Amino acid sequence: MAVVEAAGEAGAAYRKNYYSKEMKKMISSLKKSMFVLLACLTALPLVLTVPGPPKVSAASDAVINLSAEKQLIKGFGGINHPAWIGDLTASQRDTAFGNGQNQLGFSVLRIFVDGDSNNWYKEVPTAKRAIEQGALVFASPWNPPASMIETFNKNGDTSAKRLKYDKYAAYAQHLNDFVTYMKNNGVNLYAISVQNEPDYAHDWTWWTPQEMLRFMKENAGSIQNTKVMAPESFQYLKNMSDPILNDPQALANMDILGAHLYGTSVSNFAYPLFKQKGAGKELWMTEVYYPNSNNNSADLWPEALDVSHHIHNAMVEGDFQAYVWWYIRRQYGPMKEDGTISKRGYNMAHFSKFVRPGYVRVDATKTPETNVHVSAYKGDNKVVIVAINRSTSAVNQKFVLQNGNASTVSSWVTDSTRNLAAGSSINVSAGSFTGQLPARSVTTYVAELGSGGNNNSGTTYEAETGTTLTNSVVEAINSGYTGSGYVNFNALTDAAIQWGSIYASVAGTKNVKFRYALESGTRNLDVYVNGTKVISNAAFAATGSWTSWGEKTLQVAMNSGNNTLRVVTTGTEGPNIDNINVTAQ
Repeated sequence: MAVVEAAGEAGAAYRKNYYSKEMKKMISSLKKSMFVLLACLTALPLVLTVPGPPKVSAASDAVINLSAEKQLIKGFGGINHPAWIGDLTASQRDTAFGNGQNQLGFSVLRIFVDGDSNNWYKEVPTAKRAIEQGALVFASPWNPPASMIETFNKNGDTSAKRLKYDKYAAYAQHLNDFVTYMKNNGVNLYAISVQNEPDYAHDWTWWTPQEMLRFMKENAGSIQNTKVMAPESFQYLKNMSDPILNDPQALANMDILGAHLYGTSVSNFAYPLFKQKGAGKELWMTEVYYPNSNNNSADLWPEALDVSHHIHNAMVEGDFQAYVWWYIRRQYGPMKEDGTISKRGYNMAHFSKFVRPGYVRVDATKTPETNVHVSAYKGDNKVVIVAINRSTSAVNQKFVLQNGNASTVSSWVTDSTRNLAAGSSINVSAGSFTGQLPARSVTTYVAELGSGGNNNSGTTYEAETGTTLTNSVVEAINSGYTGSGYVNFNALTDAAIQWGSIYASVAGTKNVKFRYALESGTRNLDVYVNGTKVISNAAFAATGSWTSWGEKTLQVAMNSGNNTLRVVTTGTEGPNIDNINVTAQ
């Protein structure tokens, strides 16, 4: 195993510096707990009955405002790193990216860009399966090819590595080559990063903020057919990303601001400059494992509850659109070495299985009670509420739905003895319901929205974002489109658009309404669902002009969970596609 590839246990050496205080606190807490335990054992004969922990009512309601929209969610997931520790097996891929029973429902996969192109084949099997399950795949490099690296003296370390200054263009082509290789092997990358942790690269390649800025200004624009991510600072240090945000050309070449949260305090999760300058850009948390981990810590409780609390803070305080764990299968990860889901994994699943790509976070009372943390999301005509109770007492929490309504709520809970266990249905009365949050637990509530919540509005998926395009392009020439543009099939046969993350709560026939424009004539599209052609030559009639947008609804069957939908031209061209809207029939 090369040192450069060992970002887990080997890479954990530097992470531990940022958790040493927390470890000392844990040791101190453990000592205190032992003294308390001895005292309790001494007093036990004097105690006749020991009541269970009382349930308390929350100090305030958790108000869910379904009209107050926040960030668009891209998904949750982790990295697969076969060059380091071995590939996921076929069954483990399904456990990670499937969304059925005993599956994690991950919708984002991060993969490794090896500096040696002879090793790229290792990334293909898991990436292909993840895409088949509807996940987005992005890639991060640790090192450029060896021929592009030089050593230099960094604070006395004469073996420190950096990209040669005359190899920036060649490095951009190296990244392009990886994108092309993966595409030719059935993997359309959603994004590629410039560098993994450029600011803590003891075992890989260093970049200064100014070096990163130079590459983003002069070379990142040449990376084609995928989004560009930068800078993936190890601790979300803003000195790495501020220069990019403050430079118009560098910012134009960056699509996603990626960040790691090792040792980052919650008070530093917010990024005002990104809110000011980052319109149209995505914000992803692309690596962490939290809390700091020892061997076989995946099932420790209540430590594992810190995972869901960390995700909560990333979503609510950091406004991140994606949350990506370190290696998926590890003794401290969401999947244990035997391929089963850990306590940490179930905490992630409370988000990943229910908060699907394309959902939007909505405003919620984030701390209605001390040690109770709430976030809420909407999509697919549902509201999803994730409530974390870190208290040692159970809490009766009232949830109030504003600007939306529901009749019943389903729930799932993970605590010391249960893993994503389904609870009884809860009735909603006058727009509110009360849920019982067990001590030290995470609970996910899901409700189908009724007439008060735009019951038939469905979920809209833009054609130009979050899709895989083949022989087609995104344009913004003809007015009247929604989102940031529309897709033109580019006058080519077999041009295609694929939506990879269409979520259905139940299997059955769905109405798929296409919003499109076509100046004249009739153009046909074949329709594929989950890789199978379900409609041949669906006819799209003229709308009268390229700025007149019409609608056509098709009925297709979809599975419960994540689905892919692909439309392919059958003649020499298709209509311009703005978006699709998916509803239950």
